[in-house]
Amino acid sequence: MRITVLGKSPSWQDADGACSGYLVEEGDTALLLDCGNGVFSKLRRYRDYVALDAVVISHLHADHFLDLVPFSYALTYAPRQQPVPVDRWPGTDTPSRPRLYAPDGATETFRRVVGAWGNDDLIENAFDLVEYEPADELEVGPLRVRFHPVPHYLPTCAIDVRSTVPGSGRFTYGADCAPNDALIEFADGTDLLMVEATLPRPERGGLRGHLTPQEAAEHGAKANVGRLVLTHISDELDVLWARGEAEKAFGGPVSVAREGAVYTV
Repeated sequence: MRITVLGKSPSWQDADGACSGYLVEEGDTALLLDCGNGVFSKLRRYRDYVALDAVVISHLHADHFLDLVPFSYALTYAPRQQPVPVDRWPGTDTPSRPRLYAPDGATETFRRVVGAWGNDDLIENAFDLVEYEPADELEVGPLRVRFHPVPHYLPTCAIDVRSTVPGSGRFTYGADCAPNDALIEFADGTDLLMVEATLPRPERGGLRGHLTPQEAAEHGAKANVGRLVLTHISDELDVLWARGEAEKAFGGPVSVAREGAVYTV
């Protein structure tokens, strides 16, 4: 199983960067985890978007789903998606319509967002939209996807991906979360944990929703993960500082996600 980082920024994009988006591939099967600002253009560097099997959204914050809008426009209006010949494209009676798994309430959220300027059913018409529950388990080709709620500012699920292909490992994506035991239990023993490390220091008051690099590493250590990758971290935080803080808590090497980085499990 191959995981490519398409975007790793928090809610404001890095210079020339993208927000959350991770391409998971096993053979010919391709799954996109989250589709934040800027992710669609990054996806096109690595995968033909009409050949994507599914998209899974961890939660309904804009930096995790907003590029479903340009993706939907492409699926709706791209020349190759039309029923009649256009330029070099022969026309098709079966335009691509990838499965889109999104949390409960996603349909209404997407309609409110897109309906602010146009047809509110853009996303649900472009994709085969399915709202999932945390207890659901998905099958996308050889990939098996599970969810577990984690504490954030709105309902959010960590996502675990395994493959039925012999020799493949296990990948766990923590999404966005405050410090919690649920992620530790869910990720226990995973080969690769990709966990957010948004904050230089804990929130000073009110409801918590994010982790520091040290806190992220503490989760990885307690979960006995094989490899730890920090993500959802701004280019305004020094990579060496973040890695150093995390390695002290993890007790071993830690990677900091960068766009284009590839991890194999």
